[in-house]
Amino acid sequence: MNDRTLYLFSSAASPVFDVARVVEEAQADGWDVCLGLTPTAARWLAGSLDGLAALTGHPVRWDHRLPGEPAVWPEPDAIVVAPATFNTVNRWALGLTDTWLVAVAAEGIGKRIPMAVMPCVNSAYAAHPRFDLSLDILRGAGVRVLYGEGGFVPHEPGQGDPAAYPWRTALDAVGDVLRPF
Repeated sequence: MNDRTLYLFSSAASPVFDVARVVEEAQADGWDVCLGLTPTAARWLAGSLDGLAALTGHPVRWDHRLPGEPAVWPEPDAIVVAPATFNTVNRWALGLTDTWLVAVAAEGIGKRIPMAVMPCVNSAYAAHPRFDLSLDILRGAGVRVLYGEGGFVPHEPGQGDPAAYPWRTALDAVGDVLRPF
């Protein structure tokens, strides 16, 4: 059994459809993987959620627990947020925690959990001034941002290739974020 726990958090961007393979790669790297999704990503993967839970050995999460419900995941050693949409990046940087995934990531900053984020946005979203500000805020909070050279490079609207999303870069970054602050 793997003794390091990785929370793999994914937004509703087309690379999320390859998340089962990514979970398997992370497990091969020695991680106990817990998969968290935004509500839209959970809807996109609705037909695969049971299989993903069986693959990880943990329920797939996308919503807050009810008061009094027990925690169903072990505490994380690291968190990777990938693919992270424009919405997820900005909500996280602004501290808008109305979704479970963003709430856990935001709290992770305060808990000093090592984290990496790799956006998945087109060039039109990337041109919005809020996006760079949000990435700077997350960097300043200690989150490893995998964007631009050596990470995700935005594509023209409607021109993205989900198969080209650099998942391996996100997983490789986890080893780096596990170094002490």
